[in-house]
Amino acid sequence: MPYSLAIFDLDGTLVDSFPWFLRTINDVADRFGFRRVSDEDVEGLRHASTREILSRLEVPVWKLPAIARYARRLKAEAASEISLFAGTEAMLRTLSENDVQLALVTSDSEVNARQKLGALAALFRYFEGAASMFGKPAKFRRVIRRAGMIPQNVISIGDEVRDIEAARAVGIACGAVSWGYAAPAALRARQPDLVFAHIDEIAPAVLAGLGDRTPA
Repeated sequence: MPYSLAIFDLDGTLVDSFPWFLRTINDVADRFGFRRVSDEDVEGLRHASTREILSRLEVPVWKLPAIARYARRLKAEAASEISLFAGTEAMLRTLSENDVQLALVTSDSEVNARQKLGALAALFRYFEGAASMFGKPAKFRRVIRRAGMIPQNVISIGDEVRDIEAARAVGIACGAVSWGYAAPAALRARQPDLVFAHIDEIAPAVLAGLGDRTPA
């Protein structure tokens, strides 16, 4: 039995924003007074949890809302530099055409997300933007409630350790993609239900479902 609802992350999952992030992070660091990221730091940070990243970069937690707002503004200005991963359109259309409801939960703004998705935004029934660094569980619960689903019928798909942690917090299945921000080994260490090496693996797995689940 397929999942009835798939909740997607945006950056690093559907859109290739990591190169933009690497070009931008030190400008943000200088503005907000946290440690700059060297080329040698990148791989280690890809293996770290969100809290470990904040600690290593010496980011004051109280500055996170302002940093997020500034990053969203920069991302909007750089929209033309950030494109969808190849295969995203076919994957999303396959799910939608097979009656899987689609939702997007992202730290970016809904306006930015819709701009990046273009015509594909119409496939998504639910948008939850501006998710805080640790705010995805609440956003997931809101989407599940709005959709009238039970957790057993829902899967989230993202590219970071915090996406896995958020799914576990609300009792839904989680899939991790290996082409985003976090290193595949770091994702596997958190034991997600599925790890995707290629984007064309997502739709068949979601439509196949996992184990015995109660229908909505």
